[in-house]
Amino acid sequence: MPIKFIAGPCVIESAELLDAVAERLVAINRKLGTEIIFKASFDKANRTAISSFRGPGLDKGLQMLADVRSKWGLRLLTDIHESWQAAPAGEVVDVIQIPAFLCRQTDLLLAAARTGRTVNIKKAQFLSGQDMHYPYEKAREAGAREIWLTERGNIYGYNNLVVDFRNIPDMLKIASTVVMDCTHSVQRPGAAGGKTGGNREFVPSMARAAKAFGANGFFFEVHPAPDTALSDGANMLPLDELEALVESLL
Repeated sequence: MPIKFIAGPCVIESAELLDAVAERLVAINRKLGTEIIFKASFDKANRTAISSFRGPGLDKGLQMLADVRSKWGLRLLTDIHESWQAAPAGEVVDVIQIPAFLCRQTDLLLAAARTGRTVNIKKAQFLSGQDMHYPYEKAREAGAREIWLTERGNIYGYNNLVVDFRNIPDMLKIASTVVMDCTHSVQRPGAAGGKTGGNREFVPSMARAAKAFGANGFFFEVHPAPDTALSDGANMLPLDELEALVESLL
């Protein structure tokens, strides 16, 4: 099975940012023979503070993602937070992602599955890999043809995450594709004064360790200038470091 790669900015900030990232992904795909799926969120509904930037919203955000597909020919992934968002998102993107905190929300899973798109379910920070059998079965019973499961760490203490890599082989017993979210797994939730911090220097190590445990998909949030990003900058991989990391995983 070919390795799956997902990469893109945390949130849609501007059309210029989307084009900058998309152009680089196309170049990497051409050079390495990969098919990196472009990821960006139209709304970050779970920001720490109410004043935090959330994105352009559903209608404008989906149009901007459609423009990326039209201009650059990339496959697309975005996340949804409410059931009614599934159908319009499914008209635009190839993969609908279920956020970790929401992976047990039955109606959300069913709505995503009924679009006919691939459903990527991120494992909640409070669940084990084995627990993901139940969200997987909800999506499968609702008709999802392809379901991925994604590891992103567990909360064991305040403002920190720990990754138990045994979750990867446990989830591979449930789903044929298990993705390692290499950037969200280095977050420090709520640890940066009203926003989430992170340790991006560990992103490559997270990816390589996950590969050793059998992961066959890798998720990276990337940005040309992470320190100026409007969401998740502390844990995002600089865009110019993506190619070498993808090549090493191949």
